Amino acid sequence: MGSPIVCVVGFHHARGPEIESWFGVENGIDPAADNDWSYLPFMALSDGAHASTEDFSYFTLRRRSSSRKAATSAFGISCTRQMDASQLLDRPADVTRSTVQKAVVVIADSPQLFGHLREKLSMVTGACDFTDVDILKKFQESLSVNLQDTEDDRDIYLGLSLRELIYEYKHQTLVLFKCCLLQPKMLFFGSRCERLCMMQFSLISLIPGLLRRLEDCADPEFDSYEKSFVKPTSLKTSERTSLLSYMGLPIQIFGKGSLFGPYTPLQQLDVLADHGTRSYIVGSTNSLLLQQKDRYSDILVNLDESSINITSSSLRTALTLSAADRRWIDFLTQTVTSTWDPLNRSRPNTLAYMGSEEFIRLQFEEYLLALLASVKKHLYLTANHTVPLTPQTHHNQGDSDPIQDFNPDWLASWQTTTSYALFHRTTDPHLFDIVEPRHPTAGNLSVDDIQRRVMQQIQTLHLDDKFATTKENLGKHLQTGREKMGTAWGKVWSDFEALMEAQQRRRAEQYAAEKQQGVG
Repeated sequence: MGSPIVCVVGFHHARGPEIESWFGVENGIDPAADNDWSYLPFMALSDGAHASTEDFSYFTLRRRSSSRKAATSAFGISCTRQMDASQLLDRPADVTRSTVQKAVVVIADSPQLFGHLREKLSMVTGACDFTDVDILKKFQESLSVNLQDTEDDRDIYLGLSLRELIYEYKHQTLVLFKCCLLQPKMLFFGSRCERLCMMQFSLISLIPGLLRRLEDCADPEFDSYEKSFVKPTSLKTSERTSLLSYMGLPIQIFGKGSLFGPYTPLQQLDVLADHGTRSYIVGSTNSLLLQQKDRYSDILVNLDESSINITSSSLRTALTLSAADRRWIDFLTQTVTSTWDPLNRSRPNTLAYMGSEEFIRLQFEEYLLALLASVKKHLYLTANHTVPLTPQTHHNQGDSDPIQDFNPDWLASWQTTTSYALFHRTTDPHLFDIVEPRHPTAGNLSVDDIQRRVMQQIQTLHLDDKFATTKENLGKHLQTGREKMGTAWGKVWSDFEALMEAQQRRRAEQYAAEKQQGVG
């Protein structure tokens, strides 16, 4: 991975959003021109950003091919601030308004360190007035320190909160999860850009491994993942990564014809409407899209109203939750709500494993593995039965069809997608011999029954003790990482402080000179 690059975007009262400067690139090089990032200024300064003092935008960009690298996706995070124009140290002559709106943008090869970059961006934009080249240059140079983290640990920095997702959307969380796998046109709307983007990242992070394989997500023409995919030929059941890979994960929902745009400005509507764009997950803060939801979405998720509107009737049928689905998500919802801590939404008030972020992620992983195994079992049964299994025969046969508990209409819809085609072509037809093809809450179980079963598993496996140890080890690991980064950042921030002191002296001198002129 190359070092992230940085740019400053400003809002000009006559010309609109525009890139003002680049850092981390060679003199004379303009990445926006070289990669045709004409929409970057609009992505960095989201619609409605002027309504808050600080906001963050997350977006994807198409990086053109070069002699050394094929075309791929790049990922941007922008911190937008409003400030009084009088605070500008070097106020340009064309700044005529009392406030200015600017953003510092980081563009990287992966979104997995965005949680950490967010903190640094907030500090940098708060420490400078966007015209101080030295501070911004040193900030860009320090970013390479982030890349020293190991691949396995990067997801923890994204700033996701699955507990918030479930607390707010309850059983509809499972609807949204199963919807992602069907690759429809998903439109998220919300007035707060950062929350809008994080909701989408939280959702796709529930597909194990997907955050690390988003190289095709910025352009519907990209298809490198499928073209370079090598079918696993061996399996180590004791190794999680080997098991997930053998089971076909991650399910690649962003292949050819698909797009992921956490924040998508109105200027990109032509891409959404293009015939070659068959599916997407995108977010918008502009209410104009709400008036055209039937044109631009199969499902609309309105974060301001906490509502979900499925405009496609066939999609609505496919996303109907089965009785087993409802039992499963009701148990998960009850676990989150009963341990909810309004002062710290990211962890249960019991501080135990049950209801934690790790617990939620593992439940979804178990659900997805069971679903994939059940799909393979369904295909095996239908291939070896002259009469397709029905719900009536489901409970009367020893070798029953487990897909009934996941909604057969959902499977019929998934079988029309490119993600299913890749999964079906590159996985063993007998996955059900590796993972039990059974819904996690199959049978006539109550929520109390499920809770007792899970608690018994936690006690048997000593997960509470392991979770406490893991948290302690994780804390030590993070502290080590902070110490490593702290060395570099300590130097950066000492330089920042020196620069800020110099700025203050210059402001004082400038004020004294203006006062002297006024007296004269």
